[in-house]
Amino acid sequence: MAAAAPSTLHAVGAVASAKPRSAAPAVARRSVRVAAAAKGGAGSGRGRLVARNAVAAKADEAAAEAGSKSGGHEVLMFEALREALIEEMNLDPTVCVIGEDVGHYGGSYKVTKGLDKMFGDLRVLDTPIAENSFTGMGVGAAMKGLRPIVEGMNMGFLLLAYNQISNNCGMLHYTSGGQFKIPIVIRGPGGVGRQLGAEHSQRLESYFQSIPGLQMVACSTPYNAKGLMKAAIRSENPVVLFEHVLLYNLKEKIPDEEYICCLEEAEMVRPGEHVTILTYSRMRYHVMQAAKTLVNKGYDPEVIDIRSLKPFDLHTIGNSIKKTHRVLIVEECMRTGGIGASLRSAIIDNFWDYLDAPIMCLSSQDVPTPYAATLEDATVVQPAQIVAAVEQICQ
Repeated sequence: MAAAAPSTLHAVGAVASAKPRSAAPAVARRSVRVAAAAKGGAGSGRGRLVARNAVAAKADEAAAEAGSKSGGHEVLMFEALREALIEEMNLDPTVCVIGEDVGHYGGSYKVTKGLDKMFGDLRVLDTPIAENSFTGMGVGAAMKGLRPIVEGMNMGFLLLAYNQISNNCGMLHYTSGGQFKIPIVIRGPGGVGRQLGAEHSQRLESYFQSIPGLQMVACSTPYNAKGLMKAAIRSENPVVLFEHVLLYNLKEKIPDEEYICCLEEAEMVRPGEHVTILTYSRMRYHVMQAAKTLVNKGYDPEVIDIRSLKPFDLHTIGNSIKKTHRVLIVEECMRTGGIGASLRSAIIDNFWDYLDAPIMCLSSQDVPTPYAATLEDATVVQPAQIVAAVEQICQ
């Protein structure tokens, strides 16, 4: 089955990311960006990148991954995100950062460390503790031609800005009859950490998934964190980028050359034949830990990091299901109304005839996350549960 076409986003008020930044006002803006890149010492190759689409071609990403094996440099995930911000802010003078402690303090997880000294206090703007206000300011800035990146110190705090994200970010392109684009990135840490308590352990992916006009991605490695951040900044759509609080210190070698990742494409993590395991964010690592045990038991799981939470990459997912005929979804989101529930529904609608077994979904329990470590672990899917689920599916 074909993946959901980017053009379907038009119906819910977003701009198709496959289109380049065009239209008359954008031409002048691109000229400014090219001039800024040239002034900063960028070569003609970087100048040409200004006009690139927000979505990278699959061949470009594959080439960048190949290059990372031979060269590149090692970074932690928060450093990869920081690199993406610096590169895009150097390239485009309309890119700015807004949020609590993003400037002098450098962000709650140091993603914006030192950016205020590089770009000044107006492009790296420290705000009061008022998520609804500075998110609304970001929307207004996007309407007037800037490309703001709004950082929520914790994703749970962005519930205070839900009105701005839903009624403004997601809908203004539609309700203005296409007069306004909202090229804004909303990002920040979320997920279950290490004894952070219920209010700081929120998984809000499903809250935002239902908002028309938003795109959502979840990074899981330093490589895709940088590539997805750069693509999100260049997109004409409002994009929510989920970063897991426990993944910031992951280390990986990434290419020295510039690259971007596709906002609407899943990542094949491990090819296999017996069962398709769909996951994202931190659960990718629980799944890969379980995969080692499964291989020793004679199973051959195919692992896909869906990355794009909205829209789903049904092309990659469908091709895998047509091969394995069995599906296990593993998520940290809540079971009721979570990403897994939406994904299962999409699979049933599109690939029912290819399934040889019921779809299984492992999700977090529908309870506030406890502070006690043992109880906290009990609410989240563990590798042993994944092994048991695959054994059941493959019986």
